[in-house]
Amino acid sequence: MKITITGASGFVGSNLSKYLEEKGNTIDKLSLRKPDFSLQKDAKAVIHLAGKAHDTANTSADDEYFEINTELTKKLFDDFLNSEIKDFLFFSSVKATADTLEGILDENHPSSPQTPYGRSKWEAEKYLLSKNLPSGKRLFIIRPCMIHGPGNKGNLNLLYKVVEKGIPWPLASFENRRSFLSIDNLNYLVDKIINSDIPSGIYNFADDKAISTNELVSIIAKTSGKREKLWHISAGLISGVAKLGDKIKLPLNTERLKKLTENYVVSNQKIKTALNIDSLPISAEEGMKKTIESFKSSK
Repeated sequence: MKITITGASGFVGSNLSKYLEEKGNTIDKLSLRKPDFSLQKDAKAVIHLAGKAHDTANTSADDEYFEINTELTKKLFDDFLNSEIKDFLFFSSVKATADTLEGILDENHPSSPQTPYGRSKWEAEKYLLSKNLPSGKRLFIIRPCMIHGPGNKGNLNLLYKVVEKGIPWPLASFENRRSFLSIDNLNYLVDKIINSDIPSGIYNFADDKAISTNELVSIIAKTSGKREKLWHISAGLISGVAKLGDKIKLPLNTERLKKLTENYVVSNQKIKTALNIDSLPISAEEGMKKTIESFKSSK
């Protein structure tokens, strides 16, 4: 099967391309940087990963998100509608629905994104859903939560460095649970979708279990052979420091504090029910350990 992937050079794209190639598929890596890009007519599926990621430092202009995440997606989808390709998988984000969350996020949650990133993804979703899908075609809007895996940098790597250096974790007073998505589970679900007959729709991607940041610190410590150090400093004091970090350049700002301490639990039940699977192949803990091991080996 030939599969077209945009954003194939990124973390998710490179991992997914390799995984699908190992399954016997041919991967067409399509760059959207050229205005005259076009889809391969003999492809069976398009997996649209290319996009502008959420900038936690808040230095990007709003229109950059909409130019890349919304307008390019529209153009690519229009090309798909005029082709013989069967499936279109658009990687949106849970942030297209909600930036903050009470309870558990499922696909029926009303969308009210607050950031330019989330809004740009949501505008793309609305456009795709507004179009009449020809018979025989399928549209999958994938909303992953925070993706991680070997080779991926970001907040997990920052947390790893804190624990690995023996620095106490100062945010232990924040009791939370967050959903993550290992790259192994993402790859597995995409392969299952394109080889299934499940209907079009919006599907959340997340590991089976949510993990608290304190649990994550413990996993990192054990994997790194370090002793966990959890400091229960006043949450109000920490929040004040984060607000100061918004004004001057500090390692902690409100956006990063939110990612590290707020509850954000995502349900993956809809996709598991559609695919008739009870659980994903990699547990949340196993996936985290694999990612942390990669940080150790890359030192």
